[in-house]
Amino acid sequence: MSAPDWSSLVGTRVLDLSRLLPGPFATSLLADLGADVVKVEDPGRPDPVRHDREAFARLHRNKRSVSLDLHGAAGRRELLRLVAAADAVVENHRPGVLDALGLGYRELSRANPRIVLCSLTGYGQTGPYADKPGHDLNFLGLSGFFATPGGRDGRTARPGTRVGDLIGAMYAALALAVAVPGARRTGRGQHLDLSLTEAATAWCAPFALAARDLADPTDSSLVQGDNDLFETADGRLLSLATFEDKFWHAFRTALAPEFPALADDAWDARAHRTAARHQVGRLLGEVFRARELAWWQPRLDALNAPWAPVHTHARQLLDDPHARARDLFADPPDAGPPQVRFPVRFGQGLESFRRPAPAPGEHTAEVLAQWLAD
Repeated sequence: MSAPDWSSLVGTRVLDLSRLLPGPFATSLLADLGADVVKVEDPGRPDPVRHDREAFARLHRNKRSVSLDLHGAAGRRELLRLVAAADAVVENHRPGVLDALGLGYRELSRANPRIVLCSLTGYGQTGPYADKPGHDLNFLGLSGFFATPGGRDGRTARPGTRVGDLIGAMYAALALAVAVPGARRTGRGQHLDLSLTEAATAWCAPFALAARDLADPTDSSLVQGDNDLFETADGRLLSLATFEDKFWHAFRTALAPEFPALADDAWDARAHRTAARHQVGRLLGEVFRARELAWWQPRLDALNAPWAPVHTHARQLLDDPHARARDLFADPPDAGPPQVRFPVRFGQGLESFRRPAPAPGEHTAEVLAQWLAD
């Protein structure tokens, strides 16, 4: 199965020296969209994610694998030969590691003046934190993610999804998709210095800064009583977001006969509901706990309310009727674990599962012959 012929990334060659999550996720986006991504692994020390078969399959579909020992002179020479035929290199070592190997941007650009090197690190190549070790939770901690209250109680919680890593990966993919065509046009490459913390801050700070002058961040207008998660009588969760006044009015007037406390029109204006966030939130908590989710679903749907069930188990996610109707999940051709397709539906079509994740060094001879023959 071939890459989409309409994609501007077809023909783009990316050497992926990264491991774990952020770099591989960035290059997986490029690979899905048609780039020729070659994962470079040490033959004696492959990517640790290989120990998790499902995670590796999702991160490395549509890629090829080459084994090179970059700690040896022969492996470094071979890599530089591949760099000469490549458009981009992606890596996530600590600052200075590639330089120490003789594979920093200066050396890469000597091999190929239009090469784009994208370095993903926790804190960037410079600054007082540059050499600090860190992981997703550390990056989020500095980003402002926890400075915006998630609810009226102001409590913060560790997210289960590696949000900081994935945000940075998406910025890396976007930056590469812009920088590579620019390098082709000008003949000059560049070094992309991507800090995962700064990428997360770009998402989080606009919301955190909105509360910068508040003594209590829960006084922010972003914290509301009718824009929250609520538990139903059977222990399920649903999300309600009656942000606009029309939704709140339709909700409360339709349900007031069943729940008389909703007959009060004191909160029909957004500003009034926000000011009374704690009172509104307590009222809605009592209302939703009075009935099971199966009771709420048809009534909220009939009101055209902005609501949704909250999936708290993977089976619920896989069985969601909307996700199934849009073929969001699929079993890859190699009968591997279910995967999410690229989350944009292109009018000209995109097959997200063209090639299964490679075995270590599976395509070494093939890539060397193909790239170095051009």
